[in-house]
This record gives sequence, C-alpha cells and structure tokens, in this order.
Amino acid sequence: MNSREAILGRIQEALRVPAAPPSEHNHGHDGGSGRHGPLSGTQGMQAWLPLVPSGADGQLALFQKNCTMLRTELHVVSGQEEARQTLAAVRDAHHWTRAAVHRNELLDAVVPSLQLEMLYTEQRPDAAALETCSVGITACDALVAQTGSILLTARSAGGRSLSVLPPHHVVVARGDQLVPDLPAAFDLLKSRYGFRYPSFTTLITGPSRTGDIERILVLGAHGPKNLTIVLMR
Repeated sequence: MNSREAILGRIQEALRVPAAPPSEHNHGHDGGSGRHGPLSGTQGMQAWLPLVPSGADGQLALFQKNCTMLRTELHVVSGQEEARQTLAAVRDAHHWTRAAVHRNELLDAVVPSLQLEMLYTEQRPDAAALETCSVGITACDALVAQTGSILLTARSAGGRSLSVLPPHHVVVARGDQLVPDLPAAFDLLKSRYGFRYPSFTTLITGPSRTGDIERILVLGAHGPKNLTIVLMR
C-alpha cells in the first residue's frame, strides 16, 4: 500500500465511523472523569482553560508575568502624561525615525508628542510606505490576562497592515480593556460587533517568532521583532 492509498483508506474509515458530538467529549483535567461536563458557549470553555484571578490586580499581575515570558515589553503607567514620557523613552531606546499610526481618541492624546514624521493609515499608504516606518502604533479591542495576548481587529487597529509591517508594534491601551480570559475576549467581540465582524480579527501573543530551524528561537520571523504595550491605568 502506498501513501496515497493509506490516506484514502483513513478517510474512508473516518466517513464510516461517525464522531461523537462535542457535548459527549467530557474528558476533563481530572484524568477523564468528565467532571467539567459538556461545553456550552464561552462559559463552558472556562472550565477547560487555566485559572485566572478574579480581581483586577491579580489579572494585571498575571498579564505582566505572561508578557515577561513572551518577551513583550509592558509599561503600566498612570495617565496620559506618563504615557507620553514612556513612549518618548521607548522612541529614543529604539531610535524611531518615522511612525505609522491611525486616528483614535486614545492615540491622538499621546502620539503627537513623539514629534516624529507620522504616516496615518487614513491616508491609505501602500505596503512599501508602511515598511519604511520604524514603528506601527495602534489601539486594540482588549488585552487578555490569561495568555498575555492583544486582541485587535481591523477597526480597532487602523486596518490589517499597521500591526504587521513595521518592525516594531506598539499598542496603547486603557486599564479597563484588560479582560481575564479568552472566553471574555470572545464575548467582548460578540457584544461589540454582533454579526458585523470586522474583516480582520487577531490575537497577538508576543513578538513574531519561529523555532523551526534547530529549535533556535528567532524573533521577527513573520512580523514585528519588537512588541510594546503601554497600559494606562
């Protein structure tokens, strides 16, 4: 039997034997006793995911821990003035010369003080122009404490390319945008957009990376090499 015949045989077998519906897969974290019960929407998912502290301080501590592990540069600041100072320090440390950004109330309050040449996505720049920018600065929909992820969409982040093409991605967020876990993030998207989802939705978990070659971690493999979050509490 050659490889093609083996693959087709497996497919035929799978078609003959129906799979159990998701509600019958009750193998929980306790070794398969099924204590978690059937999955039912995002609330059912929570029983299968790592626990998250219930309080805001605990969730922030978990988010900070995950960011450190993921090599995400996180700055927790108090107010717009400290955010401006932090962005200026990051600008100097990374030698930014040109920034790509989009119009957003939060960004408009802190980004102009960088005194850099600004390329706004509302001007519809092409990919080549975005790639010449040192940094892409965006807002987001939420931050996820459970995974250290940034949840953003084309609507919240100025399109699809701003968070991908420049070598450094900076996210400016408010403290109330930190959600505990992935189910809460998906619930937020559903409540915000309903059935009118943006054309692009993503979870960014640390800088772009790969370990494909001899298991050596390389940052910036498929996108920004640096990821910075400025979180205003």
